[in-house]
Amino acid sequence: MTAVLACRTGLRGPRPRAYTLRGVLLALAVGGAVHGAPSMAQDAQLLDTRVTQESVADTICRPGYADTVAPPFDEAMARKDSLLAARGIDSGDGVAYALDRRVPILLGGSPDAAANFDLLPWGGHSGERRKSLLAVRLKRCVCAGRMSLAQAQAAISGNWVHQYDQLTRMQCGTDAGDTTDAGDTTAASSDEGP
Repeated sequence: MTAVLACRTGLRGPRPRAYTLRGVLLALAVGGAVHGAPSMAQDAQLLDTRVTQESVADTICRPGYADTVAPPFDEAMARKDSLLAARGIDSGDGVAYALDRRVPILLGGSPDAAANFDLLPWGGHSGERRKSLLAVRLKRCVCAGRMSLAQAQAAISGNWVHQYDQLTRMQCGTDAGDTTDAGDTTAASSDEGP
């Protein structure tokens, strides 16, 4: 792996060691997330067929892509209301829940497949705020070529809560459409919520 990373970066001297160390840490974090992950991410019902490893530059790594494929807001809210009713949650209590995609659009998840939708609380360790931050971080890693699309999908659809701290500390840079600071892991890891 060291030779691959050094060769891939094209750098010589002391810097490849830093990249190599970072790459090893990234591989360990992703490996741990992927190793225990169920095969849910491989379920075709959850994925957008337009997004493949070969098409990431033209799809999820393109600024604004998610907005172009997401269903209208009214449709998403109708789906949320349906899920709330199915789970016996009063619609008045629905503000505490987010409509979640098991595999987010940012990582090639289907924007409209019923199987890809779920409800998550907004806050807390297993809440939508933290999952959204993690999805952005994983997307950066895919777009930077430091992680495959399949690895990112497995990480987010697996036990992401358990791997959250490791995964949000990965340094993968930013993509052209993301204005947040890639080095800022404090915001992602400090959202403890209720």
